[in-house]
Amino acid sequence: MPTRLFDPALLRRRRARTRPPRDPSFRDELAVRLVDRLVDLRRRFTTVLELAAADDAVSRALAAAGLPPFSLHLRADLAPPRLDRPGPAVVADPERLPFAAGLFDLVLAAGGLHRIDDLPRALAEIRRVLARDGLLLALFPAGSSLVELRTCLIEAELEILGGAALRVSPTLDPRDAAALLQRAGFDSPVVDVERVDLAYRDPFRLLLDLRAVGESAAFAPELRRPLRRDVLARALELYRTRFVRPDGTHPVTVELILLAGFGGPPGGPPG
Repeated sequence: MPTRLFDPALLRRRRARTRPPRDPSFRDELAVRLVDRLVDLRRRFTTVLELAAADDAVSRALAAAGLPPFSLHLRADLAPPRLDRPGPAVVADPERLPFAAGLFDLVLAAGGLHRIDDLPRALAEIRRVLARDGLLLALFPAGSSLVELRTCLIEAELEILGGAALRVSPTLDPRDAAALLQRAGFDSPVVDVERVDLAYRDPFRLLLDLRAVGESAAFAPELRRPLRRDVLARALELYRTRFVRPDGTHPVTVELILLAGFGGPPGGPPG
């Protein structure tokens, strides 16, 4: 078995080629829902670290919600974030954050952290850079996310090749999430699950959207299998015929897990 599920170099290349989608995107939806939770808190944060900040989606959602700018809003990603709005940005690996302990009073992540091999280590790093009363708010895709796409890809590969490869990143199990937060040393961990129903004019636009926001598959070489064009064409055909609404659009199911937790006392997570 490979020691890593994902290829870090390929992940960086995927993130480096992100492009703003022409329509409201999967990532825009995540950003809006994350900011909605922030608005509900009615607390003023000043020093903010945004992880997996490939673009301005969170900044747009903050502005749309009428929240005042943070004193410091530092965007970090595996590759240089593509930002239209001014502000500091760095290249950083969530498993090895290059920041002082207790520096931030808020860490945000609108997706992106689901493609980390050592999530417990990344959460411990986030806990380390949070102030004692600092807060983590992070969204992860959960079990039924992209179920329509996954079903059609598997069926198309089975039909044409007689077997199916891993095509979509594994998702976080809600039952494990609270334990991960506690293990990382967070106080008052909260795990909430929410289902979101999106619609696209064509399934191929979903693939373009995922590519545009850097969410194309980036598995380790041992797990990587090229997706044949005939398999993709068959999967899209199945999607268009099997998953269609009366208005002609095609549904995309997204199940989200919100992880929230406070920094807790100094000294790091328990051993």
